[in-house]
Amino acid sequence: MIKLLSKLLIKDHENYDSSAVRSAYGVLCGAFGIFLNILLFTGKFIAGSIAKSVAVTADAFNNLADAGSSIITLLGFRLASQKPDTEHPFGHGRIEYISGLMVSAAIILMGIELLKSSFEKILHPEAIKFSVLTAIILTVSILVKLYMSIYNRSIGKKIKSPALFATSQDSLSDCIATSVVLITSLISHFFKLNIDGYCGLAVAIFVIYSGINSIKDTISPLLGKPTEPEFIEKIEAIIASYSDISGIHDLIVHDYGPGRRMISLHAEMPVTNNTDIFEMHDIIDNAERRLGQELGCEATIHLDPIAGNDQLTGSLKQRMVDILHSLSPELSLHDFRVVPGPTHTNLIFDIVVPFNEKRSFDEIRKHISDSLEMMDDGIYYAVVSFDRPYA
Repeated sequence: MIKLLSKLLIKDHENYDSSAVRSAYGVLCGAFGIFLNILLFTGKFIAGSIAKSVAVTADAFNNLADAGSSIITLLGFRLASQKPDTEHPFGHGRIEYISGLMVSAAIILMGIELLKSSFEKILHPEAIKFSVLTAIILTVSILVKLYMSIYNRSIGKKIKSPALFATSQDSLSDCIATSVVLITSLISHFFKLNIDGYCGLAVAIFVIYSGINSIKDTISPLLGKPTEPEFIEKIEAIIASYSDISGIHDLIVHDYGPGRRMISLHAEMPVTNNTDIFEMHDIIDNAERRLGQELGCEATIHLDPIAGNDQLTGSLKQRMVDILHSLSPELSLHDFRVVPGPTHTNLIFDIVVPFNEKRSFDEIRKHISDSLEMMDDGIYYAVVSFDRPYA
């Protein structure tokens, strides 16, 4: 159904990188979710009233809350698609992350409410009335929620939307919760064993756990999570296509919401006596333009000239690389340059230290100094700055 609706209602529906298409998918999923959740609420409320089951009734109001969550998702996509303005020059894309966070919070709140009602049911149990109508309604609800989880996750994956992933998790939680309710009703009817409150308690714990995990997933982009490796590989492939650029470092990807990224990096270019600075600048301009066109982002590249065809610089740089790798193969360096003097020579460079490196900056610096002193009797001094891998 959702595929048919997307073909009918969304122009260029397979262009998932388009902000307009992303927004249209978000609005469609939100509106369709509101419709289905209201239908499920109506059916479950009737079934719960007939059976006098707190689990069924609580599940019904959970669907009503899900309709509210779908409204949040819909509004989130609409607001996130607004154009940049003077107060928000980088756009409103992060509102989509906030809407996902609100949906996750709603999941937890419903879990807490279900937890309370389940405790009351354990303390004051009531007989559950089973009917074929109740079983049919709950079975249909399970299938509908499973479908909602699948299509929200599928579209969320295509448009890379944390909000739809959160909605998918919410639907999956409902699917499991309703399955437990149906099983409880069957056990109560056939085995005369009332475990309604205990099953409701188990479902509540699961819902709260799912909500916490969903919050973690939606809050990460707001805090600043690492860029996906596939995107980094695309950047590196584009830069590598320019033979005059020998390497890159200090790559940072600024994420202002899905489809709203800014890239900054330093590009190393060898310099000789015959190098034309205007040609180098032209290459950098072309690389920036191509990154923007192919990756749908704004790119800024800083030109870093390095000594070309200098054997001494090359051999000293390799020696520093070997020293670093004797500590850890994950350590790397960039911006290496040699500054000679009358009594010693400074080796100036930056070291990229992973966040999981246990050694301190001072320990790394001391290891380099000790290694140089042993090999060259103090001829070379290391002047080191430290970076982190932000992408």
